[in-house]
This record gives sequence, C-alpha cells and structure tokens, in this order.
Amino acid sequence: MPTKRTKTVNKIQLVKCPTGIKGFDEITEGGIPKNKTTLFCGSTGTGKTLLGIDFLINGASDYNEPGVFMSFEETEDELHEDVASLNLDLQRLVSQKKIRLEYVVLERRDMHESGEFNLEGLFVRLEAAIDSVGAKRVVLDSVESLFAGITDVGILRLEIKRLFRWLKNKKVTAIITGEMGQGAYTRHGLEEYISDCIIFLDNRVVEQISTRRIRVVKYRGSHHGTNEYPFVIDKDGLSVIPITSAGLDQPGSSERVSTGVSSLDKLFNGGGYTRGSTVLVSGTAGTGKSSLGIAFVAERCRRGERSLFLSYEESPGQLIQNMHSIGFQLEPLVKKGLLKIVSTRPSFFGLEMHLLDLYKIVEEFKPKAVVIDPLTSLIGQGNPLEIQSMLTRMIDTLKSRGITGFFTSLVASTAANDASGEIGVSSLIDTWIIVRELEEDVGKKRIRGLYIVKSRGMGHSSDVQQLTLSNDGLKVAQMHADATASPDQKKSIGKNISRKSKVSLK
Repeated sequence: MPTKRTKTVNKIQLVKCPTGIKGFDEITEGGIPKNKTTLFCGSTGTGKTLLGIDFLINGASDYNEPGVFMSFEETEDELHEDVASLNLDLQRLVSQKKIRLEYVVLERRDMHESGEFNLEGLFVRLEAAIDSVGAKRVVLDSVESLFAGITDVGILRLEIKRLFRWLKNKKVTAIITGEMGQGAYTRHGLEEYISDCIIFLDNRVVEQISTRRIRVVKYRGSHHGTNEYPFVIDKDGLSVIPITSAGLDQPGSSERVSTGVSSLDKLFNGGGYTRGSTVLVSGTAGTGKSSLGIAFVAERCRRGERSLFLSYEESPGQLIQNMHSIGFQLEPLVKKGLLKIVSTRPSFFGLEMHLLDLYKIVEEFKPKAVVIDPLTSLIGQGNPLEIQSMLTRMIDTLKSRGITGFFTSLVASTAANDASGEIGVSSLIDTWIIVRELEEDVGKKRIRGLYIVKSRGMGHSSDVQQLTLSNDGLKVAQMHADATASPDQKKSIGKNISRKSKVSLK
C-alpha cells in the first residue's frame, strides 16, 4: 500500500517590523522584515522621503524604537521644512533624542572608481548616530547619491552588498530609498537583487487627477498583497488605501432601525431598515432623496445615536436652512454633537482622498448612521473601474463597523428608466428605494411617487406610494387612483429593471 504523505507545517515565521503607516501594514501582513533592508523606489515626488520619516516617527512614538535618518541630499533644516505642514512632530522627537537626523556631504574625493573606494567613513558616522540614540530603525536617503561617483559595476555591487550586510549585522530595520532607472527599479539596477523587500511607489496623472500608488514587488519569506494600492499624503502623513476591507465576514442582524418616516416604516415588515445594512434612494432632482436622508439621520440622533451627513452639493448652512421648510430643526442636533454635517466638492481631490476622509471621520466621530448625498457626484472623478472599486470599499468601511449606510443617487431626467440611478453597486445594496415624479389630474399637479425595488431579508410593499413633503415633515400614503406618470416617464415604464447593468458610468 502506498504510504500516506503527511503535511509538514513550517513553524518558523518571518519576524516583521510594523511601520505604523495606515493600510501599509495590512497589505504587507505586518510591516517590513525586521532587522533587514527594504528598498523603497520610485520617481521624484512619489513620497519616498516622507515615508521614511513617517516610519521613524511611528517607531519612536508608538513602538519605543528610536531611529536614524541619514540624508545625502537634504540638510536637517530642510527635512524639518518638508514636514512642517504635516502633523508629524519630528522636531520634538529629535530634541528628545528619539530620532537622529544626519546630513552627509559627499565630496568628489570620496568617490573613487578604484579599489580605494570604501564605506568605512560612512560606517563610522552611521554607527555613532545609531549608538547615540540606541536606534532600531535606520533610513538612508538615497542610495543614488551615496554611490553616484562609481561606474565600475563590480566595485558598485561589492559595496552595495557590504552596506546591506553591515546594516543586517547591526540588527537594525533599514529602509533605503532609490530613484527609478531605465528598465529597473533603481538607477544602478543592483540594489533590487540584494534587498529583502522591494516597495514601488508611483504617481500618475489621468485626466488632470493625480493618484499615488504603492505596490509590493518583492518580499522574501512572506505573503503580501500583490496589487497596486492607492495612497495619499495628508496632514497626518501617509495612508494606504484600502485601509480595511470588510470582505464578506460581517455578521447578520435582525435589528431594525426606523427610516425616520413612520408611514414609510410600515412598508417594511419589521418596521424599517436593517441595522448595519446599506440603503440606496435614487431618483431625479427634486424628488425628496436628500429629505429622506435627513429624516433618517434626524431620527437616529433623536434616539441618541451619532450620525454623519456627507454632502457633495450643499454647504452645512444651506442644508440646515433648507430643511427648516419641512420641519427639521438640525441646529440643536449639531450643537449637541449628535449630528455632523460635512460638505465638500467632489472635484477638490481624487477618489482615494474622499475615501480616506470618510474613514478618518468615522474613526473619530464614531457614527451609527452615515448618509452620502449624492453618491453619483463622485462619477467623473475617475474611470468606471476606479469608481466601482472606491464605492465598494466605501460601503465595506461602513458595513464592517455595523454602520447603517444611506446613499442617494441622482437620475437624469432623460434616463432610459427609473433604475438608471443604480451606479454599479446593486450587489452591495440591501434596500433600494426609487422616488420619481408623477402627475395628478394630468398636466395640473406634480406629485412624488415612491416604491421599494428590493429589501433583502424582509418582506415589503411593492406598491407605488405617494411621498409628501410639508411643514410637518415627510409622509408616505396610498397613491390616488388618478395619478399617472408624465408622458416622458411613460416611455420608460415597463422597461426591465435589470437593464441597470447596462448603464455606463459616464
């Protein structure tokens, strides 16, 4: 009989050094290799120097690991100026001797192409800097400046290997930055073969929108994310997107939360939306989408739950003023800290920054409900694949925290059907409501109609209801018998809702 093969488990795990950079430690499954050398390469302006400084600051602040930043290009004052606009307390950590900044001036006489060239002077200075603060982390910026005068490939390779070996023997976790070369990750094209880990940074501009991206090219002895991940640099340093992805492991819930409109609650078996679910309300302009969103968050605030309203069209003042007309007094909720209204123009920055802003606000404010009005404003800030990815991660961010998400979607008046407001996220939407214009006494009175397309996990009414907005708030009631669609809308009635999958993100 053939012998059964037993599966052996490797118990030796690569020890990693967390960088403390949001999102980066997730895609590398714990950080960069501890006591080894990592190469960060990319073209000018991709954030290599800032990433190195961020790595040292996080190490000194959060992990009790002092560091040394040795620069061959910028002085100590210039490095302080680089981070002056960011919330990175580099100066304080330097004064506390938790970080040591070293500026090394390389003279021409130091760069020989003969066998006389060696790194002894650098090692002496670097060792003194490491010992002065008890450094566990080291950043060298950049390798091109260090070896700029050597053209002999044999000598260059030996000296690079010698530098990497010296750092490893010193038992420090090192980052070396490098400039992109022609067909190689560095100008010399040698460091990439010796490094234990290679991280590639890129900065691309597409349709006047700049996006920085990061990718793990090589990581000896470790699993890692292999995709390109967008990252942003803001006042808090560097953050990699996605920060967290919920995947498909969030637990289910049977708890219901009110829609904020008692008559609308009655259309759902159980009396409202499922807590932690996602709700999409789509319709043409003026059909009451934002009002339904305000009704929802106002009710959550009335029950003592923090809520966030993210507006891409109206300022907080405009929104508060406009909602007075339908009976919502939002100022007291804002003053109590229960409601936070954030307004921004979608074109101010790229999709990744929008996602990062949402993530930060959610982490700081900790809302139980979030309204994004309208989601369709983000269309045009990237290509369809980027938009789809960003919306998916946005919804994942909310779902993974059990936050009930409410999104509005604007449908053009010339849209082929009422389902055109679906913007490629229907698989992640639990409840979908459509609001549209109708006519009562044809040609005389405009009214609003509302119906539920779907609501996962609960029974619901399929009838078209009348939505009324007045000084007393919102109300949903049975539709009058003489109500009908406008002539233009009649053309779209009866079209299969599945046609939404053909709608492009333009």
